[in-house]
Amino acid sequence: MSHHERELTGHLDSFLQHFETEIIRTSATAHAEDRSDFTIGDARLAVRVYERYSAMGGNRVSLNLSVLCVGDTLAVSAITSGGSQAVFFKMNTFGEDAFLDRAIAAIDSFQDASTAQV
Repeated sequence: MSHHERELTGHLDSFLQHFETEIIRTSATAHAEDRSDFTIGDARLAVRVYERYSAMGGNRVSLNLSVLCVGDTLAVSAITSGGSQAVFFKMNTFGEDAFLDRAIAAIDSFQDASTAQV
């Protein structure tokens, strides 16, 4: 399991649309599995789950994206899982790491785009 956390400034809906577009665009087998949204007062929580095939590992890996939005502050957590065929411990995390790298690139490109608009 690999993870990445970051705080950003921006609009939640714009970030989610950007992120999903980038994840789907950069991997031929990636797709959105499910989503969940909550609002409590001024806080919004969006959870997204993506999955893709990992040719290196010969299996599927998942990416969970959780974004907490309060005002224009976004707290982003991306966690990948899967990608190993071992029974008792993970032997191959290449697929997880590669999927997380794509997620980080999508987060970075949103940060760059939102900074350029200011």
